[in-house]
Amino acid sequence: QVQLVESGGGLVQTGGSLRLSCAASGLTFSTYDMGWFRQAPGKEREFVAGIRWSGGKTLYADSVKGRFTISRDNAKNTVYLQMNSLKPEDTAAYYCAARNQARTSYDGSAHRPDTYDYWGQGTQVTVSS
Repeated sequence: QVQLVESGGGLVQTGGSLRLSCAASGLTFSTYDMGWFRQAPGKEREFVAGIRWSGGKTLYADSVKGRFTISRDNAKNTVYLQMNSLKPEDTAAYYCAARNQARTSYDGSAHRPDTYDYWGQGTQVTVSS
């Protein structure tokens, strides 16, 4: 019954911006930590950004700090990823993920894909050089 649906991906030139959205249903959204991961062809899935269930804590991969911003709107059951100053190396399929906050502490595990319970199907981001 749980469903995460990403949207907002597309083709953009280097230096451009995109905003990804992830709409959640079938869960009590406000009790879940949310995260964004990405995976390029032939590479492992990597952590991009995360936000605590309360919205009071965020975490970013070093590669996107200062360029990407994660946020959530619990009234809309939606998490966002604002991506600015995009680079070709940002090209990947981007996935939204959810985990119940009661299970784990945050900083030490938010970057680990195996700690997340639910995943979206992904949205493609392609940055041209």
